[in-house]
Amino acid sequence: MEESDLGISKDSKNTYLSFLSSDQIISDNTLFHNNVFKQTCQRVEDRNEARVIRDITPLIVPSAEIFLYIYGDQSLNILVESTEEGWNNSMPLTGTRPQPDFSIGFRRESFTEDQLLRLSSFIGDFIAGDVSYFMATYSMYFPFLTCEVKCGATGLDVADRQNAHSMTLAVRAVVELFRAVKREKEVHQQILGFSVSHDHRSVRIYGHYPVIDEKTANTRWTAYRFTKSTYKVWMPNHFKRICSAIDQLPSDWNLDDVSLAETGLLQSFQSHHLSQPARLDSISASFDGELSDA
Repeated sequence: MEESDLGISKDSKNTYLSFLSSDQIISDNTLFHNNVFKQTCQRVEDRNEARVIRDITPLIVPSAEIFLYIYGDQSLNILVESTEEGWNNSMPLTGTRPQPDFSIGFRRESFTEDQLLRLSSFIGDFIAGDVSYFMATYSMYFPFLTCEVKCGATGLDVADRQNAHSMTLAVRAVVELFRAVKREKEVHQQILGFSVSHDHRSVRIYGHYPVIDEKTANTRWTAYRFTKSTYKVWMPNHFKRICSAIDQLPSDWNLDDVSLAETGLLQSFQSHHLSQPARLDSISASFDGELSDA
């Protein structure tokens, strides 16, 4: 896993870095409160992954569905989450399927009937188990955020690799959609998804972006703020971008007459790097309640 020499476009980088310090409402009544933060870190230090997920993950990668159902944020109604659910409806890249600890994408009901009709030729019978580029699970289209939680000294490196695998499939979905309507240049060097790797004391946030080859935070709440900004600022425009490409797909596309190769959907991966990870931020929490750069 390495970063492309071309990097992210300048406007994307400036936008996403601003998420790290964005102004978000944060509850005082959590395990990250100053009075209990040190004890929280100490109590989960030698515990298993399930305990870290229970106590720490919601304070790093907050749930969009909780914001919807508890706080009534209807703008998030187009999203769906999964927890340790295999991406069985995604066309595989390797022999091992992604199964993120947490992932989020768009609900089927988020798209109009006309858009679903345009996508149907590519998706097939998803209930029966057909796979496609555009789905992760039977209920999740175009995933854009994954989270992996690990314990142990080398756990975060494993989490990074798992996230890179998941997000390669996620980025591929958007790239192939835009390639089908000959608009792939619009997503060149644009971050199309995010991943978070964390344990009981460290957080790594990555942005994943495609490079199309035509020839061939300083506080413990950084990750929380970043994730909420992803939901509120980045996600609506990303959804509009996806819908605009879907609207250009022919509604009567017959894959028996037009092969995927002719649409460009099966072009060799050698022609571009699908998911280049960009390390946006990494923070670690020491047991004195402070946070220092990692």
